[in-house]
Amino acid sequence: MPNSTELKLGLKAGTLVLAASLALAGCTKKAPPALPPAPEPTTATVAPPPPANTGPVAGSQADFAAQMMGQDTIYFDTDKFDIDQADAAALKTQAQWLMRYPGKRATIEGHCDERGTREYNLALGERRANAAKNYLASLGVDASRLTTISYGKERPVALGSDEASWAKNRRAVTVTVD
Repeated sequence: MPNSTELKLGLKAGTLVLAASLALAGCTKKAPPALPPAPEPTTATVAPPPPANTGPVAGSQADFAAQMMGQDTIYFDTDKFDIDQADAAALKTQAQWLMRYPGKRATIEGHCDERGTREYNLALGERRANAAKNYLASLGVDASRLTTISYGKERPVALGSDEASWAKNRRAVTVTVD
C-alpha cells in the first residue's frame, strides 16, 4: 500500500496534469456561431489619375535647354571672342526665348580651353561671356536681366588635350536663373 508521501506526490502530479490539460483546453479556438455576410457590390467609380506631365515646366531651365536644342552654347576660335554667323543664330534663338519670358534672368558663362595661364583664360572667358551678353542686348533683351561669369579653364566639358577637346571647351553657355 502506498504511504502518505507517495499519495501526496501522486496527487500533486495528477493535479498538475489536470491543470495543464485545462489550460490547453481553454486556448483552443471555437468556430464562430455564424460567418459574416458577404460584402455588397459597390457602385462607386474610381477617378482616373491626372495626366502625366509630358515635358518641362514652361519658362524653366529645363524648358530653355529643350527649346534651344544645343543652342544654349556658342563656340569660339582659339584666343577669340567674336560672334560669328553660327553664334549669332544661336543667340537669336536664345533672345526669342528670353523675350517670351520677360521675368527670367540669365547668366552667361565664359569658358576657355586648358592652354594659357589661369589669369589669361579668366580674362578671355569674361570677354566671351560679355560678347554674348552684348549681342543678346542688341537683340532687345534687357541687359539688366543678364549677368556674366568667367570660369576660364576651370570647368572643361572635354578632358582631352587635343584640338577636338579644346574646341568644345572654348565656349559661352547661357543658363537661366530664377
